[in-house]
Amino acid sequence: MTTDLTLGRRIAWYRQRRGMSQEVLAGMLGRTVSWLSKLENDDITLDRLSVLRAVAECLDIALGDLLAEPSLMEWTTDSGQRTVPALREVLMDYRILLGTTSAVADPTDLQQLKTDVDEVWSAYQDARFGFVVAALVRLIPRARAAVATYAGDERAIAAGRLALAYQVAASTLTKLGEVDLAWTASERGIAMAHESGNPVVIGSLLRSITHSLLSTGQYVDAVRITNDAADFFEPHLHRPSSTMLSVYGTALLAGAMASARAGDRETTRDFLNAASDAARRLGRDENKLWTAFGPTNVAIHRVSTAMELGDVPVALKLGPDLDTRSVPIERRARHSLEVARALTTAGRRDEALATVLDAEYRAPEQVRYHFLTRYLVQTWMRSVKGKPSLDLAQLATRLHLG
Repeated sequence: MTTDLTLGRRIAWYRQRRGMSQEVLAGMLGRTVSWLSKLENDDITLDRLSVLRAVAECLDIALGDLLAEPSLMEWTTDSGQRTVPALREVLMDYRILLGTTSAVADPTDLQQLKTDVDEVWSAYQDARFGFVVAALVRLIPRARAAVATYAGDERAIAAGRLALAYQVAASTLTKLGEVDLAWTASERGIAMAHESGNPVVIGSLLRSITHSLLSTGQYVDAVRITNDAADFFEPHLHRPSSTMLSVYGTALLAGAMASARAGDRETTRDFLNAASDAARRLGRDENKLWTAFGPTNVAIHRVSTAMELGDVPVALKLGPDLDTRSVPIERRARHSLEVARALTTAGRRDEALATVLDAEYRAPEQVRYHFLTRYLVQTWMRSVKGKPSLDLAQLATRLHLG
């Protein structure tokens, strides 16, 4: 109902639905009426997600309601015409709860299962989310059947691969704003990870839980689970494999984002420094278990956490010139959106638009579905005096905003 409204107008819409005056809501937030009025009229730039979460709590709505999520997945050659609803049916199959998922006479070969999981994760890192959703609709039931059919070590391997399939489902659904469904995928995934007995897979799914908590605005809980994950990793870090080190490092980066959104500068710094130490031990940018971990990803998160903490000058100093060519397209495009956000806040909107257009060229689905893109484009369109530029008008049309 409120998808076409700007962020500020959505806040005003929900406030009015709750029968609140601006004075009441501003008082609950510890802010002035003038600040709230400017926010509702889109006269101030996107505030930190921690503040938006506080607004959502006061209005008793989900954070996604303010961010106009979930996004409608477009039909493409990759996705076909059975997208998120089909994946929802797979994830919410009641037979899982009853333990009646049937085995098959000829289960998927374990090597083929690995190949299929690799393919889906590679597509995710290429920001081909339509392909990922369509592939998971087929992959997850086959992986479940493998777990139900195999025994012993083979069952454990199948469980680990199913866990990783659930993780990529959770990551993709988070991108689309389907946060409750992403939590279901993460929950299913951590159960399979524990069944696998593989500490690397368990660590990877702990990160998935953190991301799911982040997407629902549960920042303090996300910090707690990161600390729990660090305790889990500790005995495995004396002589770690590069994969274990990478999974550990990315878990810390997720925790850094959580603590930044919670407004905890000290914990953010500690997580980033620990991740930086792990990247130094690794020695270079890697992509073990699809983590994209290394010095570059740590630098990307320094920019993102700076923006969440309101340190725009820091983000502008570190972000625009950061060379991200060594990380996957999904990471590069997400960083570009953060840089565009910082440039917009600094009043450099032409540069911000160019940054978004470049990201869209490389990763159209990543840009299309992210709430930051919608917010930035709506902000630019409102601030234009006269007709918007052709590039901006066409971008707005592609996002169904104009």
